[in-house]
Amino acid sequence: MTRFRPCIDLHQGVVKQIVGGSLTDGGATTNFVSDRGSAHYANLFKTKNLTGGHLISLGPNNQTAVADALAVYPLGLQYGGGVTMDNAADFLDAGASQVIVTSYLFENQKFSWHRLADISRLIGPDKLVIDLSCRKTKSGWQVAADRWQTITETLIDRRLIEQLQPYCAEFLVHSADMEGLQAGIDADLVRLLGDIVDIPTTYAGGARSLADLEQVKQLSKGKIDLTIGSALDIFGGNGVTLDECVQWNSTQGL
Repeated sequence: MTRFRPCIDLHQGVVKQIVGGSLTDGGATTNFVSDRGSAHYANLFKTKNLTGGHLISLGPNNQTAVADALAVYPLGLQYGGGVTMDNAADFLDAGASQVIVTSYLFENQKFSWHRLADISRLIGPDKLVIDLSCRKTKSGWQVAADRWQTITETLIDRRLIEQLQPYCAEFLVHSADMEGLQAGIDADLVRLLGDIVDIPTTYAGGARSLADLEQVKQLSKGKIDLTIGSALDIFGGNGVTLDECVQWNSTQGL
């Protein structure tokens, strides 16, 4: 059943909410910059018994903030950002419930099945979340790597999902075109995901109110979860409160 999932986005060591498509080496368009550390948010989610959230490192200089959050809420957060074969186990040892992988799975913009097989074998499919964050093109939705700036040749469709599912426990899908805009979710993408996935999947991008949870539930037949970021009160938003999201989960029997 559709549920709200929390997130902590880190940029330059600080908790932020950014406009996803704006992230480059030079910086990003920012909706919110917190004066509280990552541990504060991790503890808040722990106190509210919110599980399955993601902790994302957007670029360098986030190591301390990542470690702080994972230490406060061990096994309560998935971690993503620069995950490779060389460090995946380290993040799990540090307290991540699972690791989220995107860019590492691509070589020269082509999906690397041998890299996927290797990392899945190393940590176990139950510890792996594949990030299929994407941008809309004339062909459909294509996976975007390298902080969502590189549109790869990989198209999100039923065949891809069926091939990927044996290697992982979940999917995370940011709509990079909608991320941070608070302009509403990508309904067509949510509907597509609901039609083709058979494992837990979280959509993020554009959510602005509690009504979006109901919309995602209806469009996906309850199969897709939703992350709300910039619209959330704890991140400076005025579209919905964290307590309302917690209550939503409760009304779904979660």
